Amino acid sequence: MVGLHTVDFFPPVVNDAAAYGAIAAANSLSDIYAAGGTAKVVLNLAGFPEEWGDDILQPLFAAAVEKVQEAGALWVGGHSVRSAEPLFGFAIYGEVAEDELVTNSAARPGDRLFLSKPIGSGCINTGVKRRVAAQEEVDAAVAGMSQLNLGVAQAMRAAKVRAATDITGFGLLGHAANIARASEVRLQIQAERLPLYSGAARLAQEGVFSGAAARGAANLEGEVDVASGVPKWLAKVGFDAETSGGLLLCVAADQVSTLLSSLPDGQSVVEVGQVTDGQAGVDLQ
Repeated sequence: MVGLHTVDFFPPVVNDAAAYGAIAAANSLSDIYAAGGTAKVVLNLAGFPEEWGDDILQPLFAAAVEKVQEAGALWVGGHSVRSAEPLFGFAIYGEVAEDELVTNSAARPGDRLFLSKPIGSGCINTGVKRRVAAQEEVDAAVAGMSQLNLGVAQAMRAAKVRAATDITGFGLLGHAANIARASEVRLQIQAERLPLYSGAARLAQEGVFSGAAARGAANLEGEVDVASGVPKWLAKVGFDAETSGGLLLCVAADQVSTLLSSLPDGQSVVEVGQVTDGQAGVDLQ
C-alpha cells in the first residue's frame, strides 16, 4: 500500500458560505483521487476574519463535513487562525494499492483522453467577483465544483488507468502539458469536444477571465500549440485556472468500455482527444 499526502486551501471563489465549504473540501480531496487513491484522514486548515460569525461559519463547516463524510474519510481535527483574507482547505492522507497507483508519467501513445468535469470555472468565478455571472450559471458551476471525483477514481481503478491528473490551478492545458512532459508524449485535444460550464462561453467572449489565463498562456509558450481554427476565447479558457476541476484520464483503448461501464450513476466523462508519439507537448486542435 502506498501512502498519499496532499494539502490545499484557498480564499472564497463564490459568495455562498456553504458552497465555499463544499468546494474547498472537494478540491482538497481531488489530488487523492487523481492518484487513484482513497481518502482516509483529513485535517482542516482555516483562516477567518474577526467579523465572521456563526451565520457564515456554521453552513461553511456543515457543507465541508458533508463532503468529507461522502468521501468516507475521518476528520480528526485541524487548525484555525484569524486572517484578514479568508482561507479554507484540508491536509489529507490517503492510500492506494501499489499496483493501482496513478501518476502523470505513465501516459502511452494510443491512450484516449477523457475529462470528467466541464471547464470554465475561472470565467464563472471571475464573473461572480465582477457581478456579471447569472445566478443559474453560478449554481451550475457550484454543483460541478462541489462534486467529488470519487466515482471517477473508482472507475479508473476498474479500467486499470495508470496516467491522470486533476485540473486545477494550471488549467486544462497546463495540467495536460504536465502529463506530456512527464510521460514524454504528445497530447492532442479536440477543442470542439471540450465541455464548458453554462455561461462560460459567453463570459469568455466578453473577456471575463482570471489572471491565470494570461499567465498560463505565457508560461506554456512552446509547449502548447493552438491551431489557427480554435477560437481565441476558447483557447484562453483552456489556459485559465480551474477550481475543483475534473480528472483528465489517459485510458488504454481496450479499457474504454470498462471505464464507461464502471462510472456510478450521476457521473460521466467526455472523450476529448488522444495521446500520440512526438515531441512532448499539447496540441489544441
